[in-house]
Amino acid sequence: MKLSVNINKIATIRNARGGNTPNLLLAASRIESFGADGITVHPRPDERHIRYADVRDLKARVQTELNVEGYPNDSFMKLVLEVVPHQVTLVPDPPEALTSNAGWDIETNFNFLSGVIQQLKDAGIRTSIFVEANMQHMQAAKDSGVDRIELYTESFAVGYHEGNKKAIEPFVQAAYKARELGLGVNAGHDLNLDNLSFFAKEIPILDEVSIGHALISDALYFGLENTVRMYKQALSITK
Repeated sequence: MKLSVNINKIATIRNARGGNTPNLLLAASRIESFGADGITVHPRPDERHIRYADVRDLKARVQTELNVEGYPNDSFMKLVLEVVPHQVTLVPDPPEALTSNAGWDIETNFNFLSGVIQQLKDAGIRTSIFVEANMQHMQAAKDSGVDRIELYTESFAVGYHEGNKKAIEPFVQAAYKARELGLGVNAGHDLNLDNLSFFAKEIPILDEVSIGHALISDALYFGLENTVRMYKQALSITK
């Protein structure tokens, strides 16, 4: 079960003052050296955190796996087909979205998504698609040709925080259905040190979690090295 660290927030701090402090490439290398299994970035058209140039620079620097998330408009597709990261995760965010807040309606967007996925696979890029924990979407994802799904975990995180451990149930069902269909299973959004161990115990078939906001925020209190190791430890606890 791998940990990919989303470094968007490090870019946000850098961009607040201009210049190159903190150094995004150095941070990515340090995060890898502290035990992370990958680096995730989500470039947006307005480049308010990760810039397109960052993605190009990171491809040359990252030694583990580079996962690039985004909405597959023309500029995004041009970027990832040029850079060829290890994985591209397709998210349905419009350009003005503050953060990812929904999974794809795969059935409605099936022709669009399947065409995009084929382009990425032809370039040798592993593909993932951001989805709700909905059993109906699992078969549609399989039919689209995608390699993996990424479960959008906000509703689990909210339910768990409120004391409702049953909020995990649709995610367990969706994950095992996806695996039954031959899909890999990733997860992300609002996973943190409070809920991650429980999530990982209940879904031990996860391939990867992608965590940014919570991890970088925790690093303000615990330090980046300690924080990465704490998240890795949370993932290592199995049923």
